[in-house]
Amino acid sequence: MIKNVVLVFLVIHATLANSESASKKWLTLNGRGPSVIARGGFSGLFPESSDFANQMALATSLSDVVVLCNLQLTKDGVGICQGDIRLDNTTNIAMVFEKGSKTYKVNGQDITGWFAIDFTADQLLANVSLVQNIFSRPSAFDAMLPISTVDDVRSSNPPAFWLNVQYDAFYTENKLSVANYIQKAARLQGVNYISSPEIGFLKKISGLVNKAKTKLVFVFLDKNATEPTTKQTYGSILGDLATIKTFASGIVVPKDYIWPVNAANYLEAPTSLVRDAHKLSLEVYASGFANDFTTSYNYSYDPSAEYLQFIDNSQFSVDGLITDFPPTASEAVACFAQYTDIKPTKEQALIISHNGASGVYAGSTDLAYQQAVEDGADIIDCSVQMSKDGVAFCLDSVDVTADTTAATSFMSLSTTIPEIQESAGIFSFDLSWSDIQTLQPQLTSPFDNKGGLPRNPANKDKGKFLTLPEFLEFAKVKAVTGILINIENAAYLASQKGLDIVSAANTALSNATFDKQSTQKVLIQSEDTSVLSKFKNVPAYSRVLYLKDEISDAPRTPVEEIKKYADAVTLPRFSIVPTVNGFTTATTKVVKRNASSESLSICLCLEE
Repeated sequence: MIKNVVLVFLVIHATLANSESASKKWLTLNGRGPSVIARGGFSGLFPESSDFANQMALATSLSDVVVLCNLQLTKDGVGICQGDIRLDNTTNIAMVFEKGSKTYKVNGQDITGWFAIDFTADQLLANVSLVQNIFSRPSAFDAMLPISTVDDVRSSNPPAFWLNVQYDAFYTENKLSVANYIQKAARLQGVNYISSPEIGFLKKISGLVNKAKTKLVFVFLDKNATEPTTKQTYGSILGDLATIKTFASGIVVPKDYIWPVNAANYLEAPTSLVRDAHKLSLEVYASGFANDFTTSYNYSYDPSAEYLQFIDNSQFSVDGLITDFPPTASEAVACFAQYTDIKPTKEQALIISHNGASGVYAGSTDLAYQQAVEDGADIIDCSVQMSKDGVAFCLDSVDVTADTTAATSFMSLSTTIPEIQESAGIFSFDLSWSDIQTLQPQLTSPFDNKGGLPRNPANKDKGKFLTLPEFLEFAKVKAVTGILINIENAAYLASQKGLDIVSAANTALSNATFDKQSTQKVLIQSEDTSVLSKFKNVPAYSRVLYLKDEISDAPRTPVEEIKKYADAVTLPRFSIVPTVNGFTTATTKVVKRNASSESLSICLCLEE
C-alpha cells in the first residue's frame, strides 16, 4: 500500500514544485514565499522523524521543504531525532527495557520516564521501535520503524535541515555537550537552522557555526514559562526583540502569539509581532500547525484557511510554517495563497451545497444559502418538506427535531413512523407553517456523536427558514449556476397525509419560470424513481437518482435501468473512494463504468 501512496504523492509533489508563480509578492522578510518546515517529517501520519515520515514529507511537499529534527542525545553522545525527552511517549522502549525508567529534574521539574541519556545508540537503534504519540493518529505504522539518528535524517537529502535543541541545560548537567555535537554536525553534515528555547545555548553556539550558512533561531514557549538562562518568562522576553537580534536571526513563536484566540475559540485581532520583528530584520516562524488539532471556529475546520491566515493577509506574512502536515501547508503556499481572484473553469466539477453552507450557519436558512453563494457554490440545494397546511419549505429532514427547537415546544407530537425512520421524531407534516415559523434553527454537525467537532456556536440559531418559492426567488436574484430540489417521502405524504409534495415543487418551479429557461441548471433529486418520472417531460430539468446505500460497482444492466429515470446519480463518497482502516486504497469502477457508457453524471454526497 505504501508504494502506491508514494507514487500518488510524487505526482502531487511535481505539481507543487512547479506551481508557485514567480510574480507572487510576499510580505515575508525576504519577499519570497514562506518556508514549509516539516516537524519530524510527515509526523501527522507517520511516527515522528521515522524514515517513512521524512521520505513522505519530501515526496509530498514543496521542493524546498525544510525537515526539522528535535535533537536528543544518547548516553554515548549520538544525536537522535525525538520530540519528547521521554522516549516512552514516542517509542515502545517501556516494553523493551522494563526497568529503564528514571526521574530527572528537567528545567526545574521532576520528570519520570525513559531517557535517551540512559541508553547507548546501539541499544536504542537495535531494540526500540517508534509509535505514534497522538492517539487520534494512525497506529498502522507503530512498532515498524526504528528511531532515526540525525545522520539517518540527513541521508534522506532534505533541501534544508533544521535542528531544534530543546534541553541543552539538561544535557550539560548530565555531562553531555550539545554544542560539541552541533559543531561537528554543522561541519560534516550541513545544518541550515539551529533553534532553541534557551538563550544561553544560542549565545554559546553563536561563535561555533558559520552564521552565513546556519541561521540561529530563538524558540518562544508558553508566555508564562520561564526561560532557563535569564529566568524571565517568555512573555516578558517578547517585549525586547532587539536583544534577541543580537544572537539570533529569527524567532519561532506559537501561532497564538500572532493570532490570539479568545476563550470562546474565536480569533482576536492580530498582534504586531510579525511587523515588529521584521522591522528588526528578524524572521518569524509560526509553530503548532496540524490538520487534526482543534482550531478557531473562524477556520471551519479547514487547515488551509488557517495557513492562509498567517501568510496571505494584507498586513504581514510569517516567514515559515512549522507543521506536522507539510503537504497541506505546501498546498496553501503554492496553490491557494494570492489566488483569490481566479475563477473556476467550465471543465471543473460543480460544487453543490448541502443545505447551503450548513457548516457555518444552521442548514436551510437564508444565512446558510447566502454564505454558500459567497463561498462560491455553483448550485444551492433545497430539500423540500411540507407543513400540515401544505406549505413547501426547505429543511434537511422531515423530522424537525435536530434542525430546530421543536423539542422544546412540540414534544407531545413526537411519534414513530417506521416508513420514514426507525427512531421517534417530530415531523413537519404535523406542524402548521405558523408553528414552524416559531422555531429557531439549530446548527448541527454529523460528527457530534463521534467525539466532538462542534460547529460555529456564535451562529447556532441565526437565520430564518425559507419557503420553496422564497428559495427559488433567492436563487434567481443571486444568479447562481443552478439549483437542486430534493424530494423525499412523496408516497407516504400522498397516501397518509394527503399532501402532494411533487405538485407543490412543480408548481413553485413553474411559477418561478424555471421550467421555461435554460440559463440556470435545475436538478430534481429523489431516491424514488416514480417521483423522477413525473418530471420527465420538462426539458429544462435534469433528474438525479439519490442512491443512499454505498455501492462498489456499476454493472451495465442497472446503469441502463437507471437511465430510464435519471440523467445523473448521487452517491455516498465511499462508493467512489472506499477506505480501509482510515486509509484510501483504491477507487471503484463506478465512475469509469458510467463514463465509458456516456450514461450518467455522478454527484458525490459529502455531507458526512
